[in-house]
Amino acid sequence: MKPSAVKVLGFFGCLAIALFSMANAQAQDFPAKPIEVIVGFAPGGGTDSIARAVADVAQKYVGQPLVVVNKPGAGGIIGAQYVNSAAPDGYTVLVAGGSESVSTPHFKELPFSPVDDFEPVIRFMIERINFYVKSDSPWKSMQQFLADAGKNPGKYTYATSGVGGLHHATVQVLEKRTGVSLNHVPYKGGAETLAALAGGHVDVAMASPNEAFALVEGGRVRPLATASIQRSPTEPDTPTLRELGIDVYIENQKGFVCPKGTPKPIVQKLHDSLKKVFDDLQFRANSEKLKLELAYLNPEDFRKALKTMFNQIGDSVKK
Repeated sequence: MKPSAVKVLGFFGCLAIALFSMANAQAQDFPAKPIEVIVGFAPGGGTDSIARAVADVAQKYVGQPLVVVNKPGAGGIIGAQYVNSAAPDGYTVLVAGGSESVSTPHFKELPFSPVDDFEPVIRFMIERINFYVKSDSPWKSMQQFLADAGKNPGKYTYATSGVGGLHHATVQVLEKRTGVSLNHVPYKGGAETLAALAGGHVDVAMASPNEAFALVEGGRVRPLATASIQRSPTEPDTPTLRELGIDVYIENQKGFVCPKGTPKPIVQKLHDSLKKVFDDLQFRANSEKLKLELAYLNPEDFRKALKTMFNQIGDSVKK
């Protein structure tokens, strides 16, 4: 090897060591100020609930307050774009993993990649996506509904909390995998969606078990199936689509991500602190009250889960 080449390699080797040392030094001092937690949806929903449940107990583990800021709009994209544009220093994180990450981007052009342009930190929970009908519905099972829908293309309606959202995309994947054709009726949120079903305005509603809990307990609606990979602990008799031979697996995930380029030592330190929050007894008690289904994943596994959901939806939406 020529001496000049050795000098170049030596220079870049020293530069890499210097950058690594600098990142470690930054991580040792991190965090030196409050951390902003961006929620891309309005207060009161599942995304907001998990952010505030974490923030309530985080300071004793993180060392600084977590300040929850709601930036709703465009299916969570406004909040995601805000974080994508923020400095990659660990002081601005996004509650991600749902529509803004894996679904909405397939329905509109974005100036960033919802998966590749963020650094996953930790997944806290999942929110299952279930198919509900009125209690007096003629369909006693998902198989009956799909058989009927297959014979009557475009006849039956389904309600979701908005165009391009994860619930809308789940039905589109189902249509692609089964060949049925349904009519979409979008609403502004889960409460409106379930009210439309209970009032007989739509045939099927897409919702999570925690959203539908009161109506199910009150005997007004009942679940047909879940798009999750496992049955819900609150609805153990509801089969998964995969159990029924339909290859659909989509869950609404909730976790924290940082802007791309955030130093790995900072991501790791933030993960380690937030994993202690996840294991905290008070956090778990608060989550139980809110009917949140905790489901931890580390940064790499969270990234894989995001890509799985993103690709599955993309393959069906771009049909």
